[in-house]
Amino acid sequence: MWAYHTTPQSSTMETPFSLVYGSDAMIPVEIHESSPRFLRFVAEESNVERKVNLDLLDEVREEAKIKVEAVKRGEWSISIALR
Repeated sequence: MWAYHTTPQSSTMETPFSLVYGSDAMIPVEIHESSPRFLRFVAEESNVERKVNLDLLDEVREEAKIKVEAVKRGEWSISIALR
């Protein structure tokens, strides 16, 4: 289930997690093993970035919705989505 929620979908080019929460997920091993992503974490920068991501979330969701509708109508091919 985690893999599905954190993998970009071909129709939206977004992860289901990011469409719900507005940012990418950190897998548990990244937190416990002191990954580069975890070590570069700065709380203040993260808060600013999270606010920006949340401000843009409605637009990202709308774009994903449009892409899904285009796929349903056959107007969006996988080759275009992968560019």
